[in-house]
Amino acid sequence: MIKAIKFASIPTRNQDSALEFWTTRVGFQVATDQPFDDTQRWIELRIPGADTRLVLFTPKGHEDRIGGFSNVTFVADDVQKTYDELSARGVEFVKPPKSEPWGTSAIMKDPDGNVFVISSK
Repeated sequence: MIKAIKFASIPTRNQDSALEFWTTRVGFQVATDQPFDDTQRWIELRIPGADTRLVLFTPKGHEDRIGGFSNVTFVADDVQKTYDELSARGVEFVKPPKSEPWGTSAIMKDPDGNVFVISSK
């Protein structure tokens, strides 16, 4: 039976700039970076403390998925602290932290215009 999600894919125009963003600014770690085909690499990133990985890869024919709202939501114990730390590293937020009855969330954007929610548990 299915036990977990292995990875979520983040479409990107430029794998080098995406890799720099997700490692240097966000703090993820490279698990795999190897050739995939003549134009792209297969880049898997580890999220410290998590089993799920992110893949910086755009399948051919799916370039229209680059930019816009992503279905990936990240969890942070302290959304405000995460917002402060990532903002200081140059991560752009389109919505600062906001507390709601269900928890706190903020919305960040990567260099390709992909938008992600950071939420409390």
